[in-house]
Amino acid sequence: MLLSLAQWLLTLEPGWGFLRIFNYITFRAVMAALTALLIGLAFGPWVIRRLTEMKIGQPIREYGVQQHLAKSGTPTMGGVLILIGIGVSTLLWFDWSNRFVWVVMLVTLGFGAIGWADDWRKVVDKNPEGMRSREKFFWQTLIGLVAALYLAFSVSETSFLGVVQLFYRWVASGFSTSLPPKADLLVPFFKTVSYPLGVFGFIGLSFFVIVGTSNAVNFTDGLDGLAIMPVVMVGSALGVFAYVTGSSVFSRYLILPYIPGAGELLIFCAAMAGAGLAFLWFNTHPAQVFMGDVGALALGGGLGTLAVITRQEIVLGIMGGVFVAEVLSVMIQVSWFKYTKKKFGSGRRIFKMAPLHHHFEKSGWKETQVVVRFWIITMLLCLVGLASLKLR
Repeated sequence: MLLSLAQWLLTLEPGWGFLRIFNYITFRAVMAALTALLIGLAFGPWVIRRLTEMKIGQPIREYGVQQHLAKSGTPTMGGVLILIGIGVSTLLWFDWSNRFVWVVMLVTLGFGAIGWADDWRKVVDKNPEGMRSREKFFWQTLIGLVAALYLAFSVSETSFLGVVQLFYRWVASGFSTSLPPKADLLVPFFKTVSYPLGVFGFIGLSFFVIVGTSNAVNFTDGLDGLAIMPVVMVGSALGVFAYVTGSSVFSRYLILPYIPGAGELLIFCAAMAGAGLAFLWFNTHPAQVFMGDVGALALGGGLGTLAVITRQEIVLGIMGGVFVAEVLSVMIQVSWFKYTKKKFGSGRRIFKMAPLHHHFEKSGWKETQVVVRFWIITMLLCLVGLASLKLR
């Protein structure tokens, strides 16, 4: 919005050359991060008070880690603070004509709405199940598939008209039209290794990345500050990829697909980082507020969509290794328990408790040790992911 305002003012008064600074993505990204940070810090205490007054407290499982029982009643659904910071800051600083930012925003808010409904039923309506798994997965699938279908053609074209024309060509060809090479699955650390996906392959992979990342972040959100800092780091790293992919000069030099308009996603990534750091101010141990599903599902969906647009699905798996490990620990634990129960009559466990962070707590690590060590691991993995820009 501010970009359009600055451009309009320049047409009225060409002498105000200083307003041209709004044309620089890097300047607007810095301002977006600062705006989101200040919004979060300013409104955080008010949001926490409102959640406390509404008695939206986090229930703690009695069979879980005993030290966590003291957290019972801590306000949850604090993810709304993150979404407010991201939404307001992004709307202020990004170019409203950019379709990629709108897609990421809509996916993020859509998954946030699913998380809000789930949290509301659990905490306010006192329904321990919250939103049924099938219902939650249905809405995640709907949003994920719509976003994946649009991005399959949007990544390949430079305008909305081109997207529509490519879609009609695909339908008219009997769903056999292939996508341009820029929509291929890129393999990091190799110069020319990529795999053509086709439309259905692109949609399937994108759906898996968006929905999978959303749920992976949700599983990770179990300790004070554990999920939000990896989200900030991975989101910031994806912002670098977005900036490079959206630049014809840098993308050609680093042998990456040039996707016009992708650079504007840096604004969203910066806003995510600022809002995340502001939330961490209140979520650090001992937490004053938890993000809840409304924040975790939304942030994960946003990260997955960013990775799809920048064609860095594999790199997201590397940088978000903590998220991958958390969701795999749950899948392995549940599968092994069901298998052994069917075969031996009693279920057995591989981990002391899943998700993985609880296993380390049960092994004697303090909560702050688990959190900080997972942060360090994420930082290292993000550096490995960023190294793939040059190491090919």
